[in-house]
Amino acid sequence: MNILNMNIRKILTVAIVGLWGIHAASAQEPLTLKKALQYALENNESIKKAYLDVEGGKHQVAEVRANALPQVEGSAALNYNPVIGKLVFAGQSVTIGQPWDSRFGAQLSQQVFNQQVFTGLKAAQATSDYYRLAANMTEEQVIETVASNYYQILVNREQLSVIDTNLKNIRVINEIVSNQYQNGLAKKIDVDRIKVNITNLENQREELINGVSLLENQLKFSMGMPIETQITLAEEELKEVPKLGDFAEDSSRLDRLIELQLLNKQLELLDLQYKANKAEYFPTLSLVSNYNYTTMTDKFGYLYKNSESPIAATFGAAVVGLNLRIPIFNGFATRARMGKAKVDYLKAEQDLFNMKQSLNLANENAKIQLKNALNTIRSQRENMQLAQEVYESTQNNYNNGLAALTDLLDTENALTQAQNSYTQALLNYKIAEIQLKKSNGQIKSLINE
Repeated sequence: MNILNMNIRKILTVAIVGLWGIHAASAQEPLTLKKALQYALENNESIKKAYLDVEGGKHQVAEVRANALPQVEGSAALNYNPVIGKLVFAGQSVTIGQPWDSRFGAQLSQQVFNQQVFTGLKAAQATSDYYRLAANMTEEQVIETVASNYYQILVNREQLSVIDTNLKNIRVINEIVSNQYQNGLAKKIDVDRIKVNITNLENQREELINGVSLLENQLKFSMGMPIETQITLAEEELKEVPKLGDFAEDSSRLDRLIELQLLNKQLELLDLQYKANKAEYFPTLSLVSNYNYTTMTDKFGYLYKNSESPIAATFGAAVVGLNLRIPIFNGFATRARMGKAKVDYLKAEQDLFNMKQSLNLANENAKIQLKNALNTIRSQRENMQLAQEVYESTQNNYNNGLAALTDLLDTENALTQAQNSYTQALLNYKIAEIQLKKSNGQIKSLINE
């Protein structure tokens, strides 16, 4: 009975595991580009780090803002005076202090006018905005990388499918020619030639399989996905190529580009740095206040007790005032810092101009590449269809003894090349499309497609 129960449990366990495996396999949905990008935005380590910089920028603003808020600190002291000094007045000496004294106090200071602090507040806020823009640019860079890797995998998979189809066809031919050779109807060189083609295709297939694995690992890495995770891509995304419309002039394109927004924010920071250096010439005014409570006695035990001893004394003191600091001369150090800040600003202006030129160039090039890619797709599609027709015709002629084996192998190679050229043209189109969206500041639209 125990053996029977154990067998039943084993059968149930195997059945449950099998059902779970079937469910897991059916539950694994193809990874679309949209899902890949969404996953990357949530899990990519560079994006996470960029948003930690944003969080750090908030704390930096709070730190600078603290300089404009009231500063309060307390103090305490306990002193023993083994030798007490004296003050001579009108021929008589008077002892100053007691052997023991203690003091408790509090100080308050508040900046009333400090141009450096006020400029620093603006700079801290601008720095926080800079980190936010940098995080957005990191997102765009990750989107570009993930999308490019995604389409490259699709192309390699499509080329792998082409090789599998060609291997299937040539193995059929190999079987036919081998039978003919055994019956004395074909030459050994024909058999060897087919075997060479099969070996070459098998080697290409192995290289493509390894290439797909490498690209999938690269895709998962750029997404922030564990490398051991299995993924299946939705292949139909590569085959769908929309019609190319007119490229209308977009006057707001430059305003959307995150690269220009970052450089403009950098210019703002450099301008604030110049103003902060210039603020060293300004006077500063602060409100100060302090209160001290002092206890003096000849014995330590009376310091913190109520005592009627005439040699014990307790008293308080308070001060409220304004501190004015006026800079006069620091050896031209401020002027030198202002000069350097101005040079940095002018260099950043030149960087901004160069970046605009570069982005305009990238936009125009992307348009041209997109047009070229679409024209290539159309011509390669027609070329592929023609190659398919020539191959089928040659194969039919070969079967009827009207064409040589060399002609059949040549047309088969031409068909393979045409098919691979077509898939490569699809990849070029997708890459150009990504670059155009990036140069238009619309690369994040890939998430919603």
